[in-house]
Amino acid sequence: MGPATAQKLHVAGYRTLESLAVASSRELAETVGLSEERAKEFSKSAREMLNISFQTAEELLFHRKNIARLTTGCKSLDNLLGGGVETQGILELIGQYGVGKTQICLALCVLVQQPQEMGGLEGSVLYLDTEGTFRPERIMEIAQTRELPTDTVLKNIIVARAFNSDHQILIAQKLEQIIKEKNIKLVIVDSIISHFRAEYLGRESLPIRQQRLNQHLHRLLRTAEIFNIPVVVTNQVVASPDAFLGPTNKPAGGNILAHLSTNRVFLRKGKRYIRIARIIDSPYLPEGECIFKITEKGVEDVPS
Repeated sequence: MGPATAQKLHVAGYRTLESLAVASSRELAETVGLSEERAKEFSKSAREMLNISFQTAEELLFHRKNIARLTTGCKSLDNLLGGGVETQGILELIGQYGVGKTQICLALCVLVQQPQEMGGLEGSVLYLDTEGTFRPERIMEIAQTRELPTDTVLKNIIVARAFNSDHQILIAQKLEQIIKEKNIKLVIVDSIISHFRAEYLGRESLPIRQQRLNQHLHRLLRTAEIFNIPVVVTNQVVASPDAFLGPTNKPAGGNILAHLSTNRVFLRKGKRYIRIARIIDSPYLPEGECIFKITEKGVEDVPS
């Protein structure tokens, strides 16, 4: 590989052998301006250098022991998630406005900075805000009530405001560099679907929207796996008419989001201040529900 090609790859966000190894040849060719054959050679060479090949289930289990878990600050929600938000995967929080999706994300921004023995990951956060809902004042409230230094907590949260889907995708392409420079241990996208829904209107634009969303999610998932960090995305709902039960809500984004999210949690409001979280899809977690409440500390258990 010549220096000019290496520079193009670096600018496009491919800065490690891992990122080259897991990238598709078509993606590399289109992004960097290579022939598809040349792109295949680069990906193949990277996989050979990393010795990526077949492995036994026992070897995979050993690899998964590196997975860490980030507490949500709520024991019942942690238990629902199998011990907390796991690294190397995407957690999708789904629900209507006001159910607590952003509140959970803001709490995670603070909790991830705690020591591992307290359920944290001892690192910083990249918060990709697509709806303008990030509030540093709320971060300060959560940090203060948890007796953490607000100045330090705020400095360790990198906020990127995405103004359209192209900008959102571009930020994701730069994740690798930011993760290394800022010791990022958590990536949040709030919300993943907002810009795509606003910009791609009508059935004729749906295939293009889903293709771009698919590529975006694949990059986020690869980032989670390569750097052993959790990625948390929030998702909206759409009304789905039912002939017998009337209108019901289902997650936006269709099958693309359903297939690429590791664990999917549907949030809804209960009586009074209660919020209900339900696992609707996971490769290993059983379906189940828990209740929690939103407080000045973020999210907490409901007293029995």
